[in-house]
Amino acid sequence: MEECKERAEDMGLRFESETLEYVVTNREFLELSPKVMIPTLYDYWVNDVEVLKENAKYKLQPSNPYETVINSRPAISFYNDNNPDWLNIMIFYHVLGHIDFFQNNRLFEHTWKDDFVGQALADKRLINQLRSRHGRWVDYAIEFSRNMDNITGYFDTIAKINYDGSKDPAPKIEYYFSTFLQDIEKVSQHDFFMEIERYNALIEGVGENVGESVFFGEIRKKYPEFEAMFEKYVNKQKSQNEVVDLMTFVRDHSPFLRKEENKWMKEIMTIIRNTGIYFEPQRRTKIINEGWASYWHDRLFRADERIKGHEIAYAKINAMVTSINPVGLNPYAIGLRLLEHVIDLANKGKLEYNFQKLMDIEGRKNFDNQSNKGNEALFALRTHFSDFTLINTFTSQDFVDEHNLFVVGKRVNQERKTYEYYVKSRKGEDYKKMLIDSLYHPPVIRPIPDKSSDENLYLEHEFEGKQLIQDFIPNTMLGISYMWGGQVQLKTTEIHRRNPEANGEPPVFEYRPVLYTMKGKQVSKKNL
Repeated sequence: MEECKERAEDMGLRFESETLEYVVTNREFLELSPKVMIPTLYDYWVNDVEVLKENAKYKLQPSNPYETVINSRPAISFYNDNNPDWLNIMIFYHVLGHIDFFQNNRLFEHTWKDDFVGQALADKRLINQLRSRHGRWVDYAIEFSRNMDNITGYFDTIAKINYDGSKDPAPKIEYYFSTFLQDIEKVSQHDFFMEIERYNALIEGVGENVGESVFFGEIRKKYPEFEAMFEKYVNKQKSQNEVVDLMTFVRDHSPFLRKEENKWMKEIMTIIRNTGIYFEPQRRTKIINEGWASYWHDRLFRADERIKGHEIAYAKINAMVTSINPVGLNPYAIGLRLLEHVIDLANKGKLEYNFQKLMDIEGRKNFDNQSNKGNEALFALRTHFSDFTLINTFTSQDFVDEHNLFVVGKRVNQERKTYEYYVKSRKGEDYKKMLIDSLYHPPVIRPIPDKSSDENLYLEHEFEGKQLIQDFIPNTMLGISYMWGGQVQLKTTEIHRRNPEANGEPPVFEYRPVLYTMKGKQVSKKNL
């Protein structure tokens, strides 16, 4: 394995030298899986149910999971004791690809300095202590918190890591030019630029501090209401900035959790939130991460002399892992093909501006300036891209045609009374949409402080063309209501078909804003 690390580093992969590997049985794999392979993660009854379910599946259909790796410090990976040595070598190359991705992709940046396994162990011990004091109420707090663990402000956390706000303009300057002049006074474009020029001339002439003082002294004379409006704006911004996400807002502002006897629940919410944020990037990089690991295990293992005598067995396993399924989505296959597609584009110079502006079909088809920047483009993808950006940028008609991809439809065969699959579309845009629709995309639900009180928490769902899953709304709102200690209202948008389904016409949909209210464990809905 140390030799594998040296070969991987020679090819450009970068990871910490310390790693931990465990060889475990199938049964141990089944017991670890519900905890996402973190042995020290807190105990929870849902995980026990998952173990029983997986055990039942294994009895019906025994399987041999190959490996798994977790993003910790040091990185930990598990291997099946049924694997022969040559297979574990190939798998370790795959694992090294994952570790390199974890430790270099920007979406994982908030995890680079954390010992999550150690933190999880400390959290587990704390939860066990709380269970000894509060019993089953701990599991209620865990369950209600887990209902919100996909609304955790992950991107807000990432955005604050490397940005200290030092390049932002002063709040008063920002408000005056961006909001007051344009949105409130609605001055002409000419007057707006003249005002910028006047401000710059003052700053250049007498310095920033004196210049701003003189500038706003003149504004107060011209607009007496400016100071009061700016103060109101500052208070509103302060209130909004405190709202990182729903889970944090409930934890920090709930009147129920402010009570001395309930403060222990805040510790539960913090543990659930931190765990959710830790795993968030893995949900958003499944395709590119598996594609990256598959690319490197193939490239490294085929160059390793220890493959000799096992070429056919390796080819079979690799094909099983990375083959494109006609129906369904194989993240290993799509991720690998997209990475190889980008390498080919970069080697031929097709990512450069000269190709992008070329409109001739034959010219685009035969274009090749032999730039050989494939490896550079590959590592840029690893550092900066997620599943969405990879798919949205590079899933083109050329890619779909190259691999004979298509969107599959499903319909009922009335004669046979069975379902049948058919080729619904071979268009690149349709295939891209299908891939994007399959990605993890939690809803954006924000608490509105101005409309909330100790008795009522008001939430707004930012509608993005998809409605909330209605079956989940009552239980989730019930949990939020419990943690808030009062009524909860949720404003959202639902999609309704306007014309009947039976008339054979194309469907016409309309968007209807609705308000859900959870009061006394009963949920009601009102059209707005």
